[in-house]
Amino acid sequence: MSLNNFYFKDFSFFSLWTFLLFSALSVWTPVQGEVLVIGSNLPIIAAPGDDVILPCHLEPMFDVQGLTVEWSKPDLKPDPSDRLSRVEYVHLYRDRKEVPDMKMASYFRRTELFMDDMKHGNISLKILNVSEEDNGRYRCFIPKLQSRVKSAVVELVVDSNFAKTSTTETPLQTPDPQDTTPTNAGRSRVAVVIAVVTLLLVLALAGFAAYFYRHIFHQTLKKHPEDDETEKQPLPV
Repeated sequence: MSLNNFYFKDFSFFSLWTFLLFSALSVWTPVQGEVLVIGSNLPIIAAPGDDVILPCHLEPMFDVQGLTVEWSKPDLKPDPSDRLSRVEYVHLYRDRKEVPDMKMASYFRRTELFMDDMKHGNISLKILNVSEEDNGRYRCFIPKLQSRVKSAVVELVVDSNFAKTSTTETPLQTPDPQDTTPTNAGRSRVAVVIAVVTLLLVLALAGFAAYFYRHIFHQTLKKHPEDDETEKQPLPV
């Protein structure tokens, strides 16, 4: 084994570990400043006849006035017998206005967004005079948002046994860009921990492998000293 071959293999070895290190960091490092769509982890409970707000916002604060916002019921399946049936929405916002033509008839004139707060990233949906037919999951979705998390799901439970109040609306608050929901904060901390642990493991493995590889090389040279002696002996005349 020549010294040049050793250096070439050693360089290739460390190049491989460098590639693996950057690959691990690209997978586990969270994207800084990415805008996420945040819904509610808890169901919204109301009595028939109440007005409700399905909370959904962007975090950190982001102006969505120029984007399309879709509210739909993901559990509703299209009619397989009608191939021409179009997608119907609970509420559709496009080109800075509501699009009622693609809205489900049962929600006509019963839903609205908080138009003035959309510049702050608030895309919560208000539904008037709910009934038990409104039960189910609702999905808020921003199709052109440059993010890995473009949608969120909020569940609405309309129960006739629920004590009816004057309104089940929650106070409308503009999301604070410095405030993070516990769920997302926990996910961010987990991602950072994973990234750090991965980096330490990769560095430890790279150091161990380099030491082991050099140890084997030196042991090989010690076991075959005749190669060096042969090079030192003069050629016969």
